[in-house]
Amino acid sequence: MIGKFLELNTVGVPLDRGNIDTDAIIPARYLKTLKRTGLGVGLFMAWRYDEGGAERPDFPLNRPEFRGGEVLVAGENFGCGSSREHAVWALMDFGFRAVIAPSFSDIFHNNCLKNGMLPVTLPAAEVRSLIDALLAAPGGKVRVDLPAQTVTGPNGDVHRFAIDPFTKKCLIEGLDEIGLTLTSAAEIDRYERERKKKTPWLFLDLAG
Repeated sequence: MIGKFLELNTVGVPLDRGNIDTDAIIPARYLKTLKRTGLGVGLFMAWRYDEGGAERPDFPLNRPEFRGGEVLVAGENFGCGSSREHAVWALMDFGFRAVIAPSFSDIFHNNCLKNGMLPVTLPAAEVRSLIDALLAAPGGKVRVDLPAQTVTGPNGDVHRFAIDPFTKKCLIEGLDEIGLTLTSAAEIDRYERERKKKTPWLFLDLAG
């Protein structure tokens, strides 16, 4: 199961860069773990920290005005590069629940949906206006309403986005692939009972 996604009304974090690849999102040395927690510290590591490990004060994630923001607004082709699912885990561990961009890598986009993160695709001009508004007034709020399929910027501008109805349903109900399968648990149990009656030899415990 994943967390249900309905609506966010949170500080928007602008990352005015395009073609952000998954190695920039989370360095390869963090891929040794299968845990989904603890990866936030490595998020955008090369950009967040200097050579001595100190935070770069001008990087958006380090600025006080953007702390705690749950919506990242970035440039085109977000999440390109290798297919590491850790990139999504790192974003979520840091606190993000949605990314808004003009386009996404297909694999990154699918990894977001499998983990309960909403990738919102908007026209480049609309993303540009959101980034400009957030840079002009740091700390501005962005509202993402999944049921209504709208994004409301800090200036009150409303942007509509498209999403597959089945994907939308899974996000709203908090269902990943396992959770979706378990919604059919009664049917699965019934099939197994009937199958056992018809082909009992398939269920023999040969190890015993």
